[in-house]
Parts: sequence; C-alpha cells; structure tokens
Amino acid sequence: MIKLKLFGTQGCHLCEQAEEMLDSYPADNNDIEIESIDIAEQAQWQERYAIRIPVLLHEASGSELCWPFDRLDVEKLVAILCRK
Repeated sequence: MIKLKLFGTQGCHLCEQAEEMLDSYPADNNDIEIESIDIAEQAQWQERYAIRIPVLLHEASGSELCWPFDRLDVEKLVAILCRK
C-alpha cells in the first residue's frame, strides 16, 4: 500500500480543492491511502510547508507534489512509486 500525506490547514481554499479532488482517488485504487494533516498541529510542518500548501508527500521516498497538482499528476506519482 502506498501512503501519502496531504499537508494543508483549515480555511485554505486551495487545500479544500485538493482534498475534494483526492477524495475519490482511494475509492478508485485500494492500494492508496491518503492522510490529511493540518500543518498548524506542529511547528516543523508550519516551517516546512507554510507558503507551499497544499502539498502531497510520500514520506518513505521524500517525493512531494506541490500545488497546483491534478489527478493526472497524482497518478504519475503513484506509478513512479509502484515501480520502486
């Protein structure tokens, strides 16, 4: 299973757009798990992602997708991760 983290925060309209786009993705592919993380929860996340959110991260490889990304970009990332 590929685990991805979506970094964002409350009140961020771009983060809401990313969440809406990603909501249907795991339903189409049971090998993907997406966890939403609010950067306000930890100072290190605020420092790293404050002006870049939303960011989709594959922690094991360090691969990141920064906004703007779309479903095709996510599919490309997943394809690359599946080959590793």
